[in-house]
Amino acid sequence: MGAAGRGTAIAAGLGAVAVGLAACGGGGGGGGGSAGGTLRVVGSSDVDHLDTSSVYTTWGNLLARQFARTLFGFTAANDFDEAIKVRPDVAADIPTTANGGLSRDGRTYTIKLRDGVLWNTSPAREVTAADFVRGIKRICNPAKPSGGKAYYTETIQGMDAFCDGYAKVDAKSAAAMASYQDENDVAGLVAKDAKTLVVRLRQPASDFTNILALEFAAAAPKEYDRYVPDSPQFRQHTVSDGPYQIASYTPNKQYVLGKNPNWKAASDPTRAQNPDRIQITMGQDSPDVVQQQMEQGAADLAWDQPVPTARIPALKSNADFKIMEGSTSNPYLVFNTLSPNNGGALGKKEVRQAINYAVDKTALIQIYGGPDVSEVLNQVIPPRSVGHQPFNLYPTPGNAGDPNKCRQMLAQAGYPNGLTLRFPYRVSSNHPKVAQSVQANLKACGITANLTPDTNGTFYNTTLVTPADARAGKWDIAGPGWVPDWYGNNGRTNIVPLFDGRQYGPNSTDYGGYNDPAVNALIDRALEATDAGTAAGYWAQADRLIMQDAAVVPFMNQKYPIFHSSRVDNALYLPQFQAYDLGQVKLG
Repeated sequence: MGAAGRGTAIAAGLGAVAVGLAACGGGGGGGGGSAGGTLRVVGSSDVDHLDTSSVYTTWGNLLARQFARTLFGFTAANDFDEAIKVRPDVAADIPTTANGGLSRDGRTYTIKLRDGVLWNTSPAREVTAADFVRGIKRICNPAKPSGGKAYYTETIQGMDAFCDGYAKVDAKSAAAMASYQDENDVAGLVAKDAKTLVVRLRQPASDFTNILALEFAAAAPKEYDRYVPDSPQFRQHTVSDGPYQIASYTPNKQYVLGKNPNWKAASDPTRAQNPDRIQITMGQDSPDVVQQQMEQGAADLAWDQPVPTARIPALKSNADFKIMEGSTSNPYLVFNTLSPNNGGALGKKEVRQAINYAVDKTALIQIYGGPDVSEVLNQVIPPRSVGHQPFNLYPTPGNAGDPNKCRQMLAQAGYPNGLTLRFPYRVSSNHPKVAQSVQANLKACGITANLTPDTNGTFYNTTLVTPADARAGKWDIAGPGWVPDWYGNNGRTNIVPLFDGRQYGPNSTDYGGYNDPAVNALIDRALEATDAGTAAGYWAQADRLIMQDAAVVPFMNQKYPIFHSSRVDNALYLPQFQAYDLGQVKLG
């Protein structure tokens, strides 16, 4: 989640936190505070997408969670193992063979919806199975298709054929898209009645409830058929079935969330409606200013900004500060393998291999606060995710880079005079420092990296996810981050979205267009495996092959320092969003 962006036995070893966090109490006193008041959230950028069909950043998903509900979900908790458990959301229970919700061959899910889940329409109406069919169909709309589309085309019968057809529909016509959705069925997706959804899979998938817990699969009301997905018009007309509704939205400046009067606590086992209002103010690119506002009580939570590195040592004794464990590749360097620049140099693995030797990862770790906060990562799958088997194909002394090795390999690849690369970077958080550090590393290797500033919103909404721009060479390298889309049984989450080249297209998180038939074959074998151990072996093989191809330069596995103002109580963590759940907060 890019984006975001997680078996079970491996996850069980992931501790809740690195710095003194109680098992289930919130930060700053846990059970104190009271409902009501305005929660003030401050940060840099607007979301990548407001439409749940395509939202794919941690902060975008955190916002969507407040107004959009899924069949399954997670309850925020400060015990990691509790926070990663899949739970029923709009679904009445978790389907099993014992309760009749899962067929004995593991291919058919019969999901019953709970009563009392209402849209904030006037008059109020129940969320139905048809709304979930609509929501899942919208994942592959041609205007803003989901970067996680492969999760659904790989699992649900007929979803790939439906999406292939949908891609040919006029992406500028809301009416044409609505007609296609209404007139074409997905073979494995059936609203049996208003309260029963039947989903048939291509093959058993033990992580399917995780896939249905992603915001991509949120219910979508019929009103969404009026708008081009994620268009400015859509963004001004969101409909809510969650505890909050978007009362006002000024793009790139502010969201104000108010309580959804049709939401009922008894119908929602995973969320709360504690603050009266949630005010999200954007446009503040300095983590230092955001941190100062929280420490002074002018803001309560950070939106998309981390705790400034320089403040971490002093904050370690502060009860309002925690360091959460992680399993991420965040940030990392991605290559535009489709770029025609430099004679198509980045399409050659020998060039990408050379650049893997260039980067001083130890310096990057220091930017994020040192080894207490981050650890060097030399492969795609981070520790504590399924398929992780440690290896390092590009060792350098102290992980500090080897510019001479890089120069030598570039010359052998046919580039003795180096390269000139286009390097867009995010202006918020530590990203400018990361870009400058990598730029200096590349210069020592004979490579000129021309930096261009970008915002979080456009970086993930446009810059990296527009294939025509990639093929035109508008960028060569970039530094996105990846948080697995879920933890626990998460084998596919670190490989499929980033490296399955068969899914490359608009809004794909395979940003650089990497596509290797051998990797794709290992993905298929992992997904077809009948047990988690066998699947983990295939994911590990894919990891090694991707690194042999040098599709990316991994930098670090980041823990997550997080802070809140002194008036925040009941701060409960969502690991996959790297944030406290906004609606759970009580204000003292």
